[in-house]
Amino acid sequence: MEMENRTVVSEFILLGIPNTEGHETLLFIGFLAFYLCTLLGNLLIFSAILVDSRLHTPMYLFLCNLSVLDIGFASISTPKLLFNLWTKSRTISLGGCMSQIFFFQFLGSTECLIYTVMAFDRYVAICHPLRYLIIMNRKVCAILTAGSWISSSFHATILTSLTFTLPYCGPNAVDYFFCDIFPVVKLACADTYVIETVTFTNTGVVPMTCFSLILLSYIRIVYSILKMKSGEGRRKAASTCASHLTVVTLFFGPCAVIYTQPELSKVVATAVQIFGDVATHMLNPVIYTLRNKEVKGALKKLRGVLTTAH
Repeated sequence: MEMENRTVVSEFILLGIPNTEGHETLLFIGFLAFYLCTLLGNLLIFSAILVDSRLHTPMYLFLCNLSVLDIGFASISTPKLLFNLWTKSRTISLGGCMSQIFFFQFLGSTECLIYTVMAFDRYVAICHPLRYLIIMNRKVCAILTAGSWISSSFHATILTSLTFTLPYCGPNAVDYFFCDIFPVVKLACADTYVIETVTFTNTGVVPMTCFSLILLSYIRIVYSILKMKSGEGRRKAASTCASHLTVVTLFFGPCAVIYTQPELSKVVATAVQIFGDVATHMLNPVIYTLRNKEVKGALKKLRGVLTTAH
């Protein structure tokens, strides 16, 4: 009888970004600008690599995947946030909340694995240059890429299923600006020990394993660069790795701050999360373009193709 009297939650209320009441218009303009820049920058990188056959190599295949991930990741919460800011509505349907959790875990895990694969690619290119094309052949690249996406889909499916097999029958106000596992499961009217333990383990083990592998790859890469006799070779190898190291730092930095500093105020934690979710994916195309002559050349070629088409 107690279960029958409970009301099943069919929608959630997103409490949004703390201490921003009355600034909805300013926030809308800011987030819209970030989102449009993210879409434009990543679409340009993706299109430029497709157009230029010289960039049909493992390194740029993984960069294409990263551009798709950046567009997807930025689209998980930003469109809904923009809609809520514009309409001053805070509701999200149960299905919408499930979608946000699934895609946040799915794309986050995939991006983590793709960064690891990119580090392995740079390791092979710099430490074993003569065997690079043999090791990083099309089959290996396809397996590494598909494996990243498929394994992440299982990871996201398990966590989302565990989250929404819990009953939600009481308060429905999510103390965040989008649906994430921990803010949502706080609202469940059942024991959340299993989902919290599994989520904390998974979201800890996957990034830490990836970060450790990336770190080991770069320790070996730095050692190989220091052994190079050619100054030009050193500069080229260091420049190639600098962009990847920068985006890896931007990706893992906010995660490390949020998960290792639980005493952070809600305002600071939200600001760090917004930087990780919104700004990072806008900056990635800029970082990969600034010091990469091949990508700059491909963008010029793409501009030429577009100009000719018109």
